Amino acid sequence: MEGKIIKLQIWDTAGQERFRTITSSYYRGAHGIMIVYDVTDRESFNNVKQWLHEIDRYANDSVCKLLVGNKCDLVQNKVVDTLTAKAFADEIGIPFLETSAKEAMNVEQAFLTMAGAIKKKYNESHSFILASFPKCYGLFNYLLLIDYW
Repeated sequence: MEGKIIKLQIWDTAGQERFRTITSSYYRGAHGIMIVYDVTDRESFNNVKQWLHEIDRYANDSVCKLLVGNKCDLVQNKVVDTLTAKAFADEIGIPFLETSAKEAMNVEQAFLTMAGAIKKKYNESHSFILASFPKCYGLFNYLLLIDYW
């Protein structure tokens, strides 16, 4: 990114309850968290508030957040409107975008958006941790450890 090498370590938790005990410890050191939901699953979107509560409880106050709606390629099955999700993200003051892991649409942009926000907020000499722990499906069910060199 911008001439820098970014190393990612990815942990797939898929938002599963059995990982909740380890995820709380990762929140403490996270510099960025992607909150990802499935646009075809209303419960997944409704759980975003729970995940935000977890983030507020365990992460530091300066953590970068990004709301991501995945599976936007499934237009006929979509139950969470883009404008609804965008309004929610605006209300809580975090960026928002929709992706399709299947079609590789906005996937790179999601990571670049998060990495850019972290880079802007912190000095490049730091090591960064990016975490994502939603109840959703697809590419973004990850804990990402980012090192800038």
